[in-house]
Amino acid sequence: MILALRALLVDFLATLVFIAIAGLTGQPRLAVIAAVATGLGQMLLQLARNRPIDAMQWFGLLLTLVFGTVALTFHDLRFVMAKPSIIHFAIGGIMLRRGWMARYVPDSAIGILPGGLVVGAGYAWAALMFCLGVINLVVAFTLPLWVWSWFISLGAIGAKLCLLLGQYVVFRRVARKVVRSRRGLAIAS
Repeated sequence: MILALRALLVDFLATLVFIAIAGLTGQPRLAVIAAVATGLGQMLLQLARNRPIDAMQWFGLLLTLVFGTVALTFHDLRFVMAKPSIIHFAIGGIMLRRGWMARYVPDSAIGILPGGLVVGAGYAWAALMFCLGVINLVVAFTLPLWVWSWFISLGAIGAKLCLLLGQYVVFRRVARKVVRSRRGLAIAS
């Protein structure tokens, strides 16, 4: 679970920085600059450590650059409020790639968990992203800014943490069941 949380934090750090600074300061220019600097800093750190840069990290940086530029160009708060939906839809689309979840599961668990379970969990994440994108649009265009701020900072993150916790519990139970079953077969042999 720690591995998954760490990987998610790395993938979404620039976006989280953007949302936090925009929400705290109300200055989209500062938020864009901080998010881009964060994303670029992550990339440089990965390169300095000779580690590969995952497609999700490139995609997150690209989204931050594009949507940040558009928000600054049009000075439209609704665009900034809709940005998380676009990100959720895009990430949900990426999460439809079969087997993407395997990167976030420890190697020891990959050998135990059924492949279909890991793939299914990836699709569950995609469905959550699409749902959060739709809900964000509804909240952004029908409710006051303060409600949107609470939704995007607590509701969306809370939903992701709930799915992560549920996935952890399911993976752990299935892994224990598989290990017990294998032990039983080994003893019977």
